[in-house]
Amino acid sequence: MTDFDDDEVAHKGGPKAFIDQREHPTRVGLVVPDVRGHFSQHSLDARQAEFEGLAGAIHLDIIFSEVMKVREIKPATFIGGGHTEALAERVKADKIDLLLVDAALSAIQQRNLETETGAKVLDRTALILEIFGERAATREGVLQVELAHLNYQKGRLVRSWTHLERQRGSGGSGFMGGPGETQIESDRRQIMDRIVFLEDRLDKVKKTRAQQRQKRDGTPIVALVGYTNAGKSSIFNALTGSEVFAKDLLFATLDTTVRKLALPHGREVMLSDTVGFVADLPTDLVAAFRATLEEVLDADVILHARDIANPDHPAQALDVLKVLSELGVSSETIPVIEVWNKVDLVHQDDLVGTTPAGKVVAVVQASALTGQGLDELKLAIEKALGEQSRTYHVHVPHTAGQDIGWLHAHSEVISRDEPTEAGSGFVVRVEPRHKTEFLERFNGRIESSDA
Repeated sequence: MTDFDDDEVAHKGGPKAFIDQREHPTRVGLVVPDVRGHFSQHSLDARQAEFEGLAGAIHLDIIFSEVMKVREIKPATFIGGGHTEALAERVKADKIDLLLVDAALSAIQQRNLETETGAKVLDRTALILEIFGERAATREGVLQVELAHLNYQKGRLVRSWTHLERQRGSGGSGFMGGPGETQIESDRRQIMDRIVFLEDRLDKVKKTRAQQRQKRDGTPIVALVGYTNAGKSSIFNALTGSEVFAKDLLFATLDTTVRKLALPHGREVMLSDTVGFVADLPTDLVAAFRATLEEVLDADVILHARDIANPDHPAQALDVLKVLSELGVSSETIPVIEVWNKVDLVHQDDLVGTTPAGKVVAVVQASALTGQGLDELKLAIEKALGEQSRTYHVHVPHTAGQDIGWLHAHSEVISRDEPTEAGSGFVVRVEPRHKTEFLERFNGRIESSDA
């Protein structure tokens, strides 16, 4: 973790200043548009339940949750005049402070809805950013969330809004705070300057993480991914004996945690727990958390945790694969093991016909709660690594100190022969991600292999 000064992170109050509920919880109305002709892999009930879960994740006082049939998206308000009038009446009658709309609203649509209803309005992207802002626990997480906030806000500065107050900004960090301090051109310039600053800091984070990975002496990386609330952190804790925060809550944890895990036959791997994914995860947020998700990009094996007890798990799994694809991760290059978690909550008959979401090397039915299937999961990890990696006997002359360093940084050094005048022999295990570079670097010096 790169160490930053607090004043570098805390910008105009810092990204912790979001929804102020000190006097009373924010009274919220939820709107889930059902747009005709708009295809979604998720059922309408699942979409509504998830949106309610997102709002509940930051303890908002949900007064109503309503599905609205939308025949066509209106440029002015998204949902149309009739629905807007009905919402305005509901806002007044129920004393609603905030309307949350499960859609991506344009700046104009958001402003018009606020004007017509008299309530503050946030769309799905803004709500997810609010949650991430509350969850960010480390300086790195704070930086990443603030960067995503600013990228979202810069597209919301329109000339008809003279101050950030009109867009519900809180000094570049939240959406529910007080008035902005400068006019639009200065706002835009300050936001762009801050974005450049944050990108520079996160680039340093990326370099630090790369250095940390080099110190692992070629230890394989196993990355846990999955839909939020699929039980990733619970699986992580059950496998490693750690106490990473795990709760029945959307986005319970944001920051990547890495721990050593011993496999059945003594081999060690680094197990990495990452942020959970969700449907329609904001692109800016995926980009901002790319430094954190480097562990997934460099993984030797990916564990895809699925909440098999959730009726919506097939669609959730496809959403995870979509985000992985956006990150440049493919099961064609990195072996994937699907972990069907919470199997203790379903009957085996209910799993008949359930299939993996994509190409996988294994499927393991497990329960982080009861421990069922965890030994089988460790064996599956070991088998996947064994099938992907190769062992080589390579000779390195004493003068090639950089090559010896490369072996320790990028492969698992199993043994080293007694040095001779000509140099030393090493038996190393090389993972697929380093195989091409290894073969090029040690061409002509490989004495034998199991390949």
